[in-house]
Amino acid sequence: MDKNKGGTVLLVVAHGSRRESSNEEVRALAQQIQTLEGCNFTAVNAAFLELAEPSIPDGVSQSLESGADRVLVMPYFLSRGRHVVEDIPAELDKARAKHPDAEIELCGYLGGHGAIPQLLLTMAREHGAG
Repeated sequence: MDKNKGGTVLLVVAHGSRRESSNEEVRALAQQIQTLEGCNFTAVNAAFLELAEPSIPDGVSQSLESGADRVLVMPYFLSRGRHVVEDIPAELDKARAKHPDAEIELCGYLGGHGAIPQLLLTMAREHGAG
């Protein structure tokens, strides 16, 4: 399959920071996901709710303009706060209005995944606790 035509792009959405190094960390994470064995996305990109570029609607547009026909949006947030419940869906509504024929889907947020408690325990053990 041509990685630039059709398929699904995973768009990792973070809050965005005034510290560019924090934004670069999210971009690097997206690239690391892309290189993982079993990653079947045509691309993995980062976008930001505020304070950094690309914005969520721009990230969706860039993904679709690269040839994808579906964008799966994953909020890189730890809790189900206002950004996850209201702000990100509102930004996706803007993207859907601009691209009415595209499939733009919101998946669960990071902190809601059942693997998080085990990950935290693993991290604490690696630090020497428990």
